[in-house]
Amino acid sequence: MANASSLAASLAPGTLPDEVKRAELSEIDASTKAPALFFLISAVLWLLVGTAFALIASFKMHSPNFLGDSEWLTFGRVRTAHLNAVIYGWSVNASFAVAFWLMARLSRSVLRHPMILFIAGAAWNIGVTIGLIGILAGDSTSIEWLEFPAYATPLLFVAYALVGAWAVITFRFGKSKHIYVSQWYILAALFWFPWLYSIAQIMLIFEPARGTVQALVNWWFAHNVLGLWFTPIALGAVYYFLPKVLGRPIHSYYLSVLGFWSLAFFYNWAGVHHLIGGPVPAWVQTAGIAASFMMVVPVVVVAINHHMTMVGRFNALRYSPTLRFIVFGAVSYTLASLQGSSMAIRSWAEVTHFTHYTVAHAHLGMYAFFTMVMFGSIYYIMPRLMLKEWPSATLISAHFWTTAIGVIVYVLALSIAGVRQGLEMNDAEHYPIFLQIVEMTKNYLFTRSLAGVLMTIGHIAFAVNFTWMLLKARPAQSTVPTMFRTPPAMEVTR
Repeated sequence: MANASSLAASLAPGTLPDEVKRAELSEIDASTKAPALFFLISAVLWLLVGTAFALIASFKMHSPNFLGDSEWLTFGRVRTAHLNAVIYGWSVNASFAVAFWLMARLSRSVLRHPMILFIAGAAWNIGVTIGLIGILAGDSTSIEWLEFPAYATPLLFVAYALVGAWAVITFRFGKSKHIYVSQWYILAALFWFPWLYSIAQIMLIFEPARGTVQALVNWWFAHNVLGLWFTPIALGAVYYFLPKVLGRPIHSYYLSVLGFWSLAFFYNWAGVHHLIGGPVPAWVQTAGIAASFMMVVPVVVVAINHHMTMVGRFNALRYSPTLRFIVFGAVSYTLASLQGSSMAIRSWAEVTHFTHYTVAHAHLGMYAFFTMVMFGSIYYIMPRLMLKEWPSATLISAHFWTTAIGVIVYVLALSIAGVRQGLEMNDAEHYPIFLQIVEMTKNYLFTRSLAGVLMTIGHIAFAVNFTWMLLKARPAQSTVPTMFRTPPAMEVTR
């Protein structure tokens, strides 16, 4: 019975042990406030920078002369700058803040020596800045997801080492009697990322491998950064905030175990399916296909766990900003992962490879899943750090609907365009002129830009609300949480 109760407690961060008092949580939040704000402010700034580059790149797809007089703003450089700004700028900074805030809370550990995190954050953001300037200047390595020039990466290594070490220290000195599901994912991600990044840098940048090994390492890294770094961080956040907001434990401990370990075992191989039909050994392609299909196991398991936790509480989506973003992201994780597994089917890969369909898939994973979960996490974390509520529920609502509708339109438009593009390029009997295929996609690309504008409006609403919260005076007395509307019976939780 003791073991059963211990397992149940490990899934219920929403129900704190009796000895954990509000004062202890306040002390923990206070210890994380300064470094967390540093990373979150950096993340929001990089989000705006990345969004600007995204719009320029998107407009160039259907209006090539747009800003065509500057070599620093050619499509190849701007698109690459956008990718790296949102991956290493927005996404990693947000991941750092959410990860060590969650680790501190779940470990019941005050963050020690926060100045080290400031140094790490400064080094990371300086490295990203140097890397982006190098890309815009034409020094890109042209290796996807590793485009930063070699002179920018040492700073990133140092910064990550400091952040990872301090998260582990926080866990090591924790007072919690349980290791929560969220901690499994966060600790695993903190271990996996330096392993991925260091091997990829050595084998592709500093001591490049030869031949097809380069392609294998590139896709091993690019795919696993999403699946073994961003995905665990986001799933860790979902496993924390879903029960926390709802005030109930995750549905099943055993499904959580199965979901975690099957992700760890199978995802590492799955990226190779992007090389189907390429000049790589057939057994490697087949292994990637098998792993991609096995990924259905953790995806379905996690989806069932999250859905069963929500059963009977879907009404809460009408009130909680955090819950709305988190649930949207969790559903998108299921869709993006199942779509990724389907892309490992050889006949379907023949249609979707090298088309806009793969761009849609990437945005379904990195934006609709990861970024929306980070938005929801920030909406929960900031009031606990600042001891005041969000200034405007209207801006939060505008943020959610513009980004949610925007990414849905974006993914649908490019998915349809990609399928049509692939089918026409494979039509050997009635093969059209290639430029006619390009012309066919133009309306879809214009729709993509409109969707991008919609998401930009959401990002601006988020940034305005975020800045407003930083600058507004703290109220003399505590206030109720910012809600889309007032629930019939609202329980304020820490």
